[in-house]
Amino acid sequence: MSNSPSFNRRAFIGSVAAVGAAGLAVPALAQFAEPIPAAAPVSAGPQHNISSFRMQDWRPYFQNLSNGAVLCDLKSRALHFWSEDEQTYRLYPSSIPVSDDLTRTGRTEIIRKVEGPSWAPTPAMKERNPDWPDFVPPGPDNPLGTHALWLTWEYYRIHGTHDTRKIGRPSSNGCIGLYNEHIAELYNLTKIGTQVLII
Repeated sequence: MSNSPSFNRRAFIGSVAAVGAAGLAVPALAQFAEPIPAAAPVSAGPQHNISSFRMQDWRPYFQNLSNGAVLCDLKSRALHFWSEDEQTYRLYPSSIPVSDDLTRTGRTEIIRKVEGPSWAPTPAMKERNPDWPDFVPPGPDNPLGTHALWLTWEYYRIHGTHDTRKIGRPSSNGCIGLYNEHIAELYNLTKIGTQVLII
């Protein structure tokens, strides 16, 4: 063992990453992204989401799998999908709403599917963030990522994100966010009428 002063591994890794990224441009999306709190160390606090990252039974949550089923578990920050024929199960890490007042729970369903969605802030979002753009077309700067699933609740979506820092954190204005590769897969697995439960 070395007798040198204590070594702060996290600070070292952060400084190396900062030096490596010095020449990179910040994505345009960062202009109107909500601040993201620093992630807690892996050893800090209970690991409350571990149980959700394994195969779960759909029966406690749904009466049947008609049209397939999506379960969004806010506590574990995970989205589960079961196909109608029970042959396909998927589990994806997700982002969740940043605060309780932006969170909606309960039963809904997918009513629209869009590949290459455009985005516009809700009136409440624009009031909180007047500098945000009024409209963002489909593309790499779009906050909805590559695909979006509209729910019956106004303004609520399950969608992708190009800002991968958001996944696994409370960082959305009410929606459930997935990595773009995951939302693309879920988009192909779901249909209009797929049941959704957010708990």
